[in-house]
Amino acid sequence: MTAPATSGGDARALVLWDIDRTLVYVGEVDRTAYREAFAEVVGRPAERLPAKGTGVTMPLAIRGLLADNGVPEHEAEDLLPRMLAAVPLHFAARTDEVRRLGTVLPGAMGALKAVAAEPDLVATVLTGNLEPNARIKLGVFGMDRYVDAAVGGYSSDDAHRPALVAVAQRRASERYESAFHKGNTVIVGDSLEDVRTGLEGGAHVVAVASGTTPANRLAEAGADVVLPDLTDSGRLIQEIRVLTDTA
Repeated sequence: MTAPATSGGDARALVLWDIDRTLVYVGEVDRTAYREAFAEVVGRPAERLPAKGTGVTMPLAIRGLLADNGVPEHEAEDLLPRMLAAVPLHFAARTDEVRRLGTVLPGAMGALKAVAAEPDLVATVLTGNLEPNARIKLGVFGMDRYVDAAVGGYSSDDAHRPALVAVAQRRASERYESAFHKGNTVIVGDSLEDVRTGLEGGAHVVAVASGTTPANRLAEAGADVVLPDLTDSGRLIQEIRVLTDTA
């Protein structure tokens, strides 16, 4: 587990990193895990898979996967927990593919390092991934050393993504003995779901146009700041500090 970057009482702001299409892109590995888990649990191939790049949490994506492939609702309720258990196992079995086929997005590693180097910023993740999948993605690319994953918010905690803001704030507040709230919390993410999560969950949003959503749509959705990518880590830090009044 990553050691805290700050001591108790020193933390002034919380930075919540999205993972997929913000920091990394793992190609079809997620969808392959969905496909394999569906075949195992349901007993037949899936004809339709979840849409790419939406930011929807994995529990909601899996629920949609079952519905889109003709599984009756009453059966889906029983199958959903089994799917939630099976998907991480299939994903973990393909860790080598994540390493081989995955890509660190432009500027992502430098941005992670830059935020982690700021002594009063707590960096963690807020992601639609189930926690086991998120930790694999961070670990494969060596990103886990720059975030405190223990205080993150994962779809394992709640399928409703905006609710994960409060989860991460509570965990970080307890660990770092500092109060985290909307005024000093920032989400860095690429999707409309990241923007909605901040607006509804209680966090500022620095949107990055590195995914499937163009910059103008991220701005129209209500992001506080929109960056083309993460290559300018100095600007990212500056925007975080302006938003959290820690300049």
